[in-house]
Amino acid sequence: MKSHDLTTHITLAHGNGGRLTGELVEDLFVPVLANPLLDTRNDGARVSVSGADIVLTTDGFTVQPLEFPGGDIGSLAVHGTVNDLAVMGATPLYLTLSVLIEEGQDVEQLRRVIASLGRAAAAAGVSVVTGDTKVVRRGEGGGLYLSVTGVGVRDKAFDLGLAHIRPGDAVLVSGPVGDHGVAVLLAREEFGLRGDVVSDSASVLPLTAALAAIPGVRFMRDPTRGGLATVAHEISHGSGHGIHLRQEVIPVREPVQAVCEILGYDPLYLASEGRVVAIVQGEHAAAAVAAWHALPQGEAAAIIGTVTHGPARVVLETSLGGERLLEELEDDPLPRIC
Repeated sequence: MKSHDLTTHITLAHGNGGRLTGELVEDLFVPVLANPLLDTRNDGARVSVSGADIVLTTDGFTVQPLEFPGGDIGSLAVHGTVNDLAVMGATPLYLTLSVLIEEGQDVEQLRRVIASLGRAAAAAGVSVVTGDTKVVRRGEGGGLYLSVTGVGVRDKAFDLGLAHIRPGDAVLVSGPVGDHGVAVLLAREEFGLRGDVVSDSASVLPLTAALAAIPGVRFMRDPTRGGLATVAHEISHGSGHGIHLRQEVIPVREPVQAVCEILGYDPLYLASEGRVVAIVQGEHAAAAVAAWHALPQGEAAAIIGTVTHGPARVVLETSLGGERLLEELEDDPLPRIC
């Protein structure tokens, strides 16, 4: 390992979705839990139950502040879980909810968050069917943590996977990246900055459903922790192919770019909570983007790169025409945003 090795202590960087998260999972969890069904390359697992192709996912949610422009931890928990199912080609059906509350948490805020969670679930067409509630002592938590498990059913004809990816395939993104990360950053009011950036937190079901009718869709992923760059690395490592991205066509909103330039962040590493990155066979990429353009959520969708022959690395063609390697995320730029 490079830094932060697992022989000493866990750091926040081990939870950012980047290289250290992968090492934590592969070195600590997989040797103990390894079985034929364990899937560490996707945000969910496919299992067969009475002939049905079931997809399961589980996720923990922690964000500060609990409420931010465009959402809160409640709606975020629903969207994050539903989206993990959707990008695996599944139709989400049921959720479980585990609530960890810190002593002293404001009841009215908790009421708002759970009401928001309920509205998001209803809008996504899923039902919360069981759950659990715990309270920890003051100072032992961040106010409120949520853990959600999702269950969905996959159409067997919509077969997605890293193994299907081939050189020449196109890399697509459904909209501007980094909105969620910057919205949460501004909501913290830590840097004296103000802005009107709103989180993109939303269900991506309309986006994934639109691609179900498009031939040549190889793989989908939502760029949450670690952002677009981290998803590109996951795709590159998982497929064994290179990823070549073009900076000038990657959609980034001007206010997001401005905040990143002031504070030294790279929007390609910041979380989005309502976007989809897709790998589509080159000849069908234009049709996939057109399908997204027909949706309000996909108006800014774009083809942003291509899959190349090895080595397995991510290269960004800059707006000036040069190239630079996009490194895997190390330290966490914005802890606790999803």
